[in-house]
Amino acid sequence: MSNSPVIARVIGSGVAVHGNDIDTDRIIPARYLREITFETLGPHAFEDDRRALNGSHPMDDPRFAGAAVLVVNRNFGSGSSREHAPQALYRRGIRALVGESFAEIFFGNCVAIGLPCVAMSREHVDSLQTLVEQDHGAELTVDIEAQQVRTADGIYPANMPAGPRNSFLTGQWDAL
Repeated sequence: MSNSPVIARVIGSGVAVHGNDIDTDRIIPARYLREITFETLGPHAFEDDRRALNGSHPMDDPRFAGAAVLVVNRNFGSGSSREHAPQALYRRGIRALVGESFAEIFFGNCVAIGLPCVAMSREHVDSLQTLVEQDHGAELTVDIEAQQVRTADGIYPANMPAGPRNSFLTGQWDAL
């Protein structure tokens, strides 16, 4: 019996964060590991990168406010195994990630909180990043069941390993 909601698809606008090997230290700085709960982490996602870019980080751009889908590149979430990184993204409003690849432990931590990560080719990721940057508010449908990402402009094949995919589709992604 399922205790968690079935997650067959996520629909929403997107935000692109470019770069390979973006590690968990960049997603949520280590100083926030002392937080007792995860609830306050959202505003601190990418905080150091955002500060370094002085307001020009995509997460600071009001055109991407409310984005539910984060489109990233290769080996996203590498580095330490902190579960704070997916929690910070989730608390920021991200409900799915689309990328070339994800670090294994980061991926597992995402599954544990109901945050699907689907992988696709670099060419398709580049195309989606361009789309969300040029058409702010463009709707993306991350369809876990069909293993694709749909936009008004097209359908992009995406994949997720069978075990986590089945967990989302049956509502059994929460191990607790």
